[in-house]
Amino acid sequence: MTVQQESPAETPQADAPVPVYFVAESTGISAEAMGNALLVQFPGIVFERKRIPFIHSIQDARRAVSILDAAMDGPRQPIVFTTIADDTIRAVLGMSRAPIIDFVTSHLGRLEDLLGTSALHLAVQAHGLGDQRRYDRRMKAVEYAIEHDDGESMRQYADADVILLAPSRCGKTPTTMYLALQHSVFVANYPLVPEDLTGLDLPAPVATLRTRCFGILTTPERLSQVRNERKPDSTYSSIEQCTWELKRAEKLFRAQRIPTVNSSAKSVEEMSTVILQHLGRT
Repeated sequence: MTVQQESPAETPQADAPVPVYFVAESTGISAEAMGNALLVQFPGIVFERKRIPFIHSIQDARRAVSILDAAMDGPRQPIVFTTIADDTIRAVLGMSRAPIIDFVTSHLGRLEDLLGTSALHLAVQAHGLGDQRRYDRRMKAVEYAIEHDDGESMRQYADADVILLAPSRCGKTPTTMYLALQHSVFVANYPLVPEDLTGLDLPAPVATLRTRCFGILTTPERLSQVRNERKPDSTYSSIEQCTWELKRAEKLFRAQRIPTVNSSAKSVEEMSTVILQHLGRT
């Protein structure tokens, strides 16, 4: 059993941050996603997030309890989110002195009532091999995304569910990988270089695939900031260059009737949801 720790929030406060633990039978990603959906409602509080994943046995659960009980002796009372479905392991975890928000039992009983049948109370496999076909497609989508990232390969573009177009550093790669890993979408992304932006025609590699294209834009200020981290004080990162590229890209997208999303005020998850809605995947 391992504890995966994230960096605590950087906002300085006089009080110590509130420790938050995400305890799960698998990776803890689901517990973290659901827990964060609640924590975001408390913007004035600093949280220190930690994962305790892969709780497969009573011994693992007892070790988790020791970690949580030790946290109870700290300056702030911890909060624990869990998606443990196994009754025996959950009972051991419940012996901790720490307060636990249990996403499974708080909703499973209600589902059993609605469906008129008892749940199996099996270990959650949302990120495992519970569905082999789904898992295989996800891995193929990731492999496709890696091969077709940033125009690295232009083979089999016709196999893409969507092709992301944007000037360099607008957020193509993280969006591509999120869509592949979380939603099994086959995504290619193509960088629009200045030569591609002098006219209103799509670049040759994607010219016949307009209906699969989706554009990403941002603000000149944000793009300049990101590019400066890579190439400081260069023409590439100048506000003038960024402004020109974004204006030309927007004109190109409009001329070709390509839908767009602006990455300056949206997270990768939000951008991906917009794209999934366009694809009819939501």
